[in-house]
Amino acid sequence: MCDVNVYILKDGREELYFENVDTIKPEQGKIYLKNLFGEQKALEGNIKEIALLKHRIVLEKK
Repeated sequence: MCDVNVYILKDGREELYFENVDTIKPEQGKIYLKNLFGEQKALEGNIKEIALLKHRIVLEKK
């Protein structure tokens, strides 16, 4: 299984925001996240970086 973790860029540093992310859906300025366990989160922001080989995604809040 390839677990992807989502990080938030805050004050120039990356902070873990959500683990085991399965689905990412950007929609009208918000990013909706869902993990393997069905838990969901949403935030206003942008996708800063996607590093698939490192299993990580970095988001930036608006």
